Amino acid sequence: MATDITPSSAALQEELLRRARARAGTRRAAPVPTAVHDQGPAPLSHAQRRMWLMDRLGQGGSLYSVPFATRLHGPLDVDAFAVALTMLVRRHAILRTRYGQRGDEPYQETLPAPGTIAVPVVEVDGDGAQALAAEARRPFDLAAGPLPRALVLRHGPQDHTVLLTFHHITIDGGSLETVADELTQLYAAAVDGRPHEQPEPPQYTDYARREHAAAGRLDAGLGHWTRRLAGAVPLRLPRPAHPSAGRDTRPAVARTTKLDASVLPALRELGRQHRATLFTVSLAAAFAALQRFTGEDDLVIGCAGTHREGKAMRGLVGLCVNTLPVRVNLSGDPEFGILVDRVRDALLEAQEHRDVPFDLILERLGAAARDADGTPLVRITADVLRAPTALPLPGTSAEPVEVGLGEAKFDLSFGLMDTDEPACLVQYGQAALATEAGDQLADAFADLLAAVAVDPELTLSRLPGRPWAVPADDDCHPAETRLRTHPQVSDAAVPQPTTGPLIAYAVLRETGGPSPAELRAHLRSVLARELVPATVTLLDAMPRSADGALDAGRLPGAASASALHGDRARAVTAAFTALLGRTPAPDDDFFVLGGHSLVAVQLAERLRIGLRLPLTGLDVMQNRTPRALAALLDARETERAAAASAAPPVSRGRRAREGTVLVTGGTGGVGAFLLRELAAQGRPVLALARPESAHLVAGDGVDVVEGDLTDLDGLRAAVESADAVIHAACTFTRPEVDVAAMEAMVDAWHSGPFVFVSSVDAYGRPTEQWVAEESASRQPLSTYGQAKLDCEQMLMRAAGTGGRGGASVVRSPIVWGPHDRLRDQLRWGATGLLYQAALAGEPITLPRPSTAGRDWYGAPWVHAAALARAVTACLDTPVHGVANALSGHVAWQDLAAELRTLLGGDSEIQLAERVHPDLDHPWHYRADRLATALREQPGEDWQSVLAAMVDTSQA
Repeated sequence: MATDITPSSAALQEELLRRARARAGTRRAAPVPTAVHDQGPAPLSHAQRRMWLMDRLGQGGSLYSVPFATRLHGPLDVDAFAVALTMLVRRHAILRTRYGQRGDEPYQETLPAPGTIAVPVVEVDGDGAQALAAEARRPFDLAAGPLPRALVLRHGPQDHTVLLTFHHITIDGGSLETVADELTQLYAAAVDGRPHEQPEPPQYTDYARREHAAAGRLDAGLGHWTRRLAGAVPLRLPRPAHPSAGRDTRPAVARTTKLDASVLPALRELGRQHRATLFTVSLAAAFAALQRFTGEDDLVIGCAGTHREGKAMRGLVGLCVNTLPVRVNLSGDPEFGILVDRVRDALLEAQEHRDVPFDLILERLGAAARDADGTPLVRITADVLRAPTALPLPGTSAEPVEVGLGEAKFDLSFGLMDTDEPACLVQYGQAALATEAGDQLADAFADLLAAVAVDPELTLSRLPGRPWAVPADDDCHPAETRLRTHPQVSDAAVPQPTTGPLIAYAVLRETGGPSPAELRAHLRSVLARELVPATVTLLDAMPRSADGALDAGRLPGAASASALHGDRARAVTAAFTALLGRTPAPDDDFFVLGGHSLVAVQLAERLRIGLRLPLTGLDVMQNRTPRALAALLDARETERAAAASAAPPVSRGRRAREGTVLVTGGTGGVGAFLLRELAAQGRPVLALARPESAHLVAGDGVDVVEGDLTDLDGLRAAVESADAVIHAACTFTRPEVDVAAMEAMVDAWHSGPFVFVSSVDAYGRPTEQWVAEESASRQPLSTYGQAKLDCEQMLMRAAGTGGRGGASVVRSPIVWGPHDRLRDQLRWGATGLLYQAALAGEPITLPRPSTAGRDWYGAPWVHAAALARAVTACLDTPVHGVANALSGHVAWQDLAAELRTLLGGDSEIQLAERVHPDLDHPWHYRADRLATALREQPGEDWQSVLAAMVDTSQA
């Protein structure tokens, strides 16, 4: 019989068959690398600590994602690549590390090696740039352990793009070379179905421990940097008055200009003549361009330093970089060659002290090293960029793929591209530099490089470029200009304060116009963060003198040097005192008092919880005095109150305020904490409550709609009137009511996210002791657990259809917290056996560990406040599946002993080889997806919350 298989294709089929057989026979038996000795949690390195702080400050997101993409032409074995990636993560513990916090200090903890890392494959048309960028922008959860993410785009049968996305806390540019080399070798071995033995690599936690142990030897270096940077201030760049970007993003503009082929060789020769590298010459050009642009002679530019030295660091994967501030004096109009000498000497001096972390330098310098908006000294960087790393998998041709995140880590960056097609790059943040100014600077940098390549004896004054001319404008503050152009504002004023916060004043054209909160929200959407007033005050008329000039002395609420008054001001002063160790004056600067990034996070969290108002560490760093911070909190309270008063109670059929979150179960224990958390975030809330319970939830920005889970028409109307749903009213409902209510709510749900507070009972009785999120449910399920599972499946089937948003199922165990309904759960149910026995002083019989083959019996639990944080986090970032919400696990024996102490009893605790049905709970549950929101806050440990619940004086 004739065949259409050519000899070459037949040989290829034979080779593929041989490889498939080899993989089937040996891949499962591939040896796992020798396990790294687990020394327990380790401190963070200084570089990691900065990444962790950026995450806590709210500057994480995709800004510190590290995408590594390669276009591969040739056959790609995706299964073999998954094996190789899994082996890589097993070898390098830093790639499977989570980041937690004990007290004020962060730590890193190695997680068990994963069984397999999934490598999804997506068919795409074109280059798939949007798909790559979307994947790279997905945020990581540092508390859960940011494993590398893989994605393969299939453009054709033998045409793929492989994307690996890491978090910067786990990797740097130097690590990518190691990753690419090891993945190539591991992939080749997996394709051939053979074991591949590699020497055990160095581990990053060892490096972090060595750095931590050497921290005491940094005093001399800190002294050097304190002297070297004395008097240096952040450079003020011409910022746009009305940036279009949102206030929570850092969108970047990149201007690339090609250079003539003769430029790079000439710059290298110039460097050789001055005993300098190409990087030093490029850095000198950046200084020169900046001096020509700003007219300033005393400048600081940051560059990246590395700690990779010696054999111990060879093959190390991790973050081993530091920012070096290079300060150069450009006075005297020197020739460019002389400037190269100055830059070379300054750079060598900086490198001699590169072991001193930049964050410690900032802490030592204090407020002098930060601008008014909290921006640190180094906001401008320079680098030489070479061809990016590719992943050359055997049997393919590889070319690197640039994945643009579109965000700027620094306000301004200069780059010289040392590649086959030489070019220069100027990148800047849209909110940091006016577009016209950025374009002028990019052109000047390219022209300057070309000019000094031809004649390095040119003085600075003769180099291309000119000082930025600020466009002519009136003397109005940008916020005043924006208010004046508002169609519903007839007059406005924003006087520059001599002390205290910035306050705006506005006169409306007619009654019923925008509220102060709405005007301030408008300003936030169009102005840079530091230009937004702390509050907007509405006036009937603007006080003016006879000649029409503003009479600032008659403006209400103008800042003065008087003492602060009010609950929020007192709370701010108390928080400053507690965390900084001294009582501040109203206008004392946070950084002058010794504050730094970590303290800003702690202060914001303390005030956020205490005042139930939204506040972040960045807010503290940008409103640095007690007066300014108190004014900010006053403004946010005003916004919340205005939003509450502007909206009458919601009736059926009437649309609620935009952004409203419907909460069921607001009168319950979980619901009460949910309402507090939503109020602290400034979200408008619609609470479902029966008429007799409405007074328990009304107020504080909460509208009430009357109804309950048996009123299906009311449920539908409430869902239709809201933009998001949190369904938390099903703790004690009958299963049939639970399911019918979910069916009605899903039917009415047509937009926005939906979060369902479910129960770990939906897992049934798993066979394994540790239960991962989304593990299959195991029979037998209780009727309660089965109802939860039915509701979950109904919700997930509907998610994403018909315009609906993402769905999140949050499975919760026992909820603890100081609330009457939660105290009832403690006194009865499973924990009630222990509570009632301890209260009566009766013997408490518990299952002995190892009974029935189980080595632990106890209770998973979650603090109600932590559950509320986790649930509300799902509004902005749905998990699109099941996530667990746990604060921890406590053994029955420990719980019984604590209850006995708290209740003042003398119950004897007995261990027996039998298990009471209510105590037959041997499972631990993983809670990775929501770990960031679940981080333990002060007072949320299990002993503290139990004490609060047992204290009957709080009942």
